[in-house]
Amino acid sequence: AKCWCEAGINRVSLGVQSFNQRELARTGRKHTPEIVAGEIAALRNAGLTNINVDLIAGLPHQTPESWNASLDWIAKLDPPHVSVYMLEVDEDSRLGSEVLAFGKRYGASEIPSDDAIADFYETAVERLASLGIPRYEISNFARAGFESKHNLKYWRREPYLGFGADAHSFDGSIDGSTNKPARWQNAESATDYVERVERGASPVTDRSAADPGERFFLGLRLAEGVEADWSPFAPAVEEFVRQGLLEIDGRRLRLTPRGVMLSNEVFAEFI
Repeated sequence: AKCWCEAGINRVSLGVQSFNQRELARTGRKHTPEIVAGEIAALRNAGLTNINVDLIAGLPHQTPESWNASLDWIAKLDPPHVSVYMLEVDEDSRLGSEVLAFGKRYGASEIPSDDAIADFYETAVERLASLGIPRYEISNFARAGFESKHNLKYWRREPYLGFGADAHSFDGSIDGSTNKPARWQNAESATDYVERVERGASPVTDRSAADPGERFFLGLRLAEGVEADWSPFAPAVEEFVRQGLLEIDGRRLRLTPRGVMLSNEVFAEFI
């Protein structure tokens, strides 16, 4: 941690997922709450105080009691940034493939219902806000000044460059009207990337213009919403307002609390 500070690194994110041993065991994680507490203490002793802790709502065997116990640990450890992700089934993961096969291994049959996961998320929103860690993006919560600058660039569509295999870049153009493509991606595999560079070829394998709806399905993730001309999407926007999923403030659109829970349905209209 001291070497990281000396190298200029000033933020560390810990993929804790849960502070419950049974839930951790189902995900194949070997850490304990005490190990996490020790790691955070070591980071702070080295001068790294900008710390994020990841939690996942919806792990096998998770209950309201165990979820609140994990949030108790957040209150105890007091990180300035917390990410809360609702479980998504990924076919490439051990648990995900078992869920899709309707199996029981790895606790696949013990995943909480969608309604329970939504309740866990809303509990986190309330408890973290009470700790002075409000939600500033669908999955991210932070004390003032500790919002993730890295991720805010994506959601606010600011330019960034990615280096290495499978890295993505964006030039910041709003509508793809610049002479260069808005987005590009490097070769996905390290082998292909190195081979291209060694023969003097560009590592870029894909170039594309930005989708006009990007500013909405990215910007709406933020609690502040997005300020832009939404008239091309007026019928959908007005319907979402009627349903209580979006609210309008002049040119600014933002998700309502109910809209946050149904955000994928809203975003789909802008793709």
